[in-house]
Amino acid sequence: MDTHEGKTRGTKLGYQSNLKLYILPRWGDYPLRRVTSVEVEDWLKTLKHLAPGTKAKVRNVMSTIFRHAIRWEWLWQNENPITLVRCSSRRRRTPDTLTAEEFQALFLCLPARERALGILCATTVLRISEVLGLKWEDIDFEDKSMKVLRSYVDGAIGPCKSETLQQPVPLDEIAVEGVLEWRALCAYGGDKDWTFASEILFGEHPMWPDNLRTKFLKPAAKKAAIAKQIGWHTFRHTYSTLLKDNGEDVKVVQELMRHTNITTTMNIYTHALTSTKRRVQSKAVDVLCSRSPQPVVAQ
Repeated sequence: MDTHEGKTRGTKLGYQSNLKLYILPRWGDYPLRRVTSVEVEDWLKTLKHLAPGTKAKVRNVMSTIFRHAIRWEWLWQNENPITLVRCSSRRRRTPDTLTAEEFQALFLCLPARERALGILCATTVLRISEVLGLKWEDIDFEDKSMKVLRSYVDGAIGPCKSETLQQPVPLDEIAVEGVLEWRALCAYGGDKDWTFASEILFGEHPMWPDNLRTKFLKPAAKKAAIAKQIGWHTFRHTYSTLLKDNGEDVKVVQELMRHTNITTTMNIYTHALTSTKRRVQSKAVDVLCSRSPQPVVAQ
């Protein structure tokens, strides 16, 4: 039975990985009713090489298995021992963020393609999978916005996680300039082409994010003398920190960050105007790129 119907490809692969690597080797021969909360909790403590967040995901996958069994009436309603398993998902370390000076130094060391990729990650808060899922036709250079319709995860194209993530994303002028610079240089600039197409694969697929990080982003960070753990998600953490420090409206922050879980942004559920999101976005870009504040245009 498929216990994760409707999930994205990335979520399904995560479930399968946790099942194969951790759950089945330990619990595969156990009848469901023999599994106890204390046993599972003690077992999770032995997985010391895993991050707390990963342990929490393993626990959640086990809970999904039991909920599936209850749904099909293989167990009674109250027979999910995983609900009582205590497992903290608190990070062991706070994710690194970049200062404006570090951000600018890093971008000076990046080639045009990776600079365009990074500027989109940094100024739109898109995940790297969403940026790599862009096609040139998704970007409206006149309106300075783009549609996020798909994501590229583990070599496969899939949909975004929810309709919320498919709302148009405003583009700052600096991001527009960076992307246009890359389009003038790239080998695949047609409307139907991937914005960051792989030349090795003759433009049939986007670039592979891990290769971009290993071959370009990390060496650029080293060249810029940035002694931090740098990844594509670093830009997302940096941007969200800037928004918070600027004291922006939490709903605007939620929509710019494109969180689907309302508790992620203080449980506020209203809609921010596009003009407000654009103003807030430009303020963060002003800091990142040491640009003079943009004039306010009357709506």
